Amino acid sequence: MTKINRVFEALVVNGEELTAKQIRSRFDVANPHNAVYEIRRAGYPIYLNRRTDSKGRVTHKYRFGNPSRSMVALAYRAMSEMAD
Repeated sequence: MTKINRVFEALVVNGEELTAKQIRSRFDVANPHNAVYEIRRAGYPIYLNRRTDSKGRVTHKYRFGNPSRSMVALAYRAMSEMAD
């Protein structure tokens, strides 16, 4: 299993939320942002959300989610423009 496949499984299949640092260390991925980009390019909605803990520390976590209606509409418009 490739490193990107392992990241995909954690985010999409297992529903985990991971920081770039966690992806780098847990899956030995040199560029976590590129791994997420490849998963997104395959059509999976991976979001980067800002989280603040009880002590006010801010982290950014990747998670799998549902695309909004506007994102789906935008994708359909882009596909129809490509067909023309």
